[in-house]
Amino acid sequence: MEKLIKILKDEGEINQLSPLTWAYVGDCVFELYVRTKLVNETKLKPHELHIKAINYVKAKAQAEMLHKIHDRLTSEEQDIVRRGRNAENHHLPKNANVQEYMYSTAFEALIGYLYLCKKEERVKEIIELAINNFL
Repeated sequence: MEKLIKILKDEGEINQLSPLTWAYVGDCVFELYVRTKLVNETKLKPHELHIKAINYVKAKAQAEMLHKIHDRLTSEEQDIVRRGRNAENHHLPKNANVQEYMYSTAFEALIGYLYLCKKEERVKEIIELAINNFL
C-alpha cells in the first residue's frame, strides 16, 4: 500500500530542520496515534474520546512519558531529545510549567524526527512504550 504522505526530504535535510519543526510534526503524529488507539479500543463518543485523549497529549503527560522511557532510547534518539528540549521556544505554556513544556517538546521532536526519517516502526515502538509505561 502506498504511503498516505510522501516525505520528500532526506535524513540530512531533516537534521537541518529546527527541533521545533520536528515537534510540530511529532505533535500531530502522536495525537493521531492516540486518537486512533482510543477509537479502536473503546466505544466512547467523540466528546469522551477528546477528554480521554487529553490525558495523553497534554504537556505534563508527555514529559512524564519521556522521563519513563529515556533510558530505552538509543544515543542518537537521546541526542534528538536533548536538541528538542533545548530548542529556544518563545511560547508560554498555558497548562504546564516551563520544564514540563520543554520535555513535552522534546518528546514531540523525537516522534516528529523519526517520522520524517521514515522510521515508522520505531515511532510506533516508542509511542507504545511511552503509553504503556504511562498507564
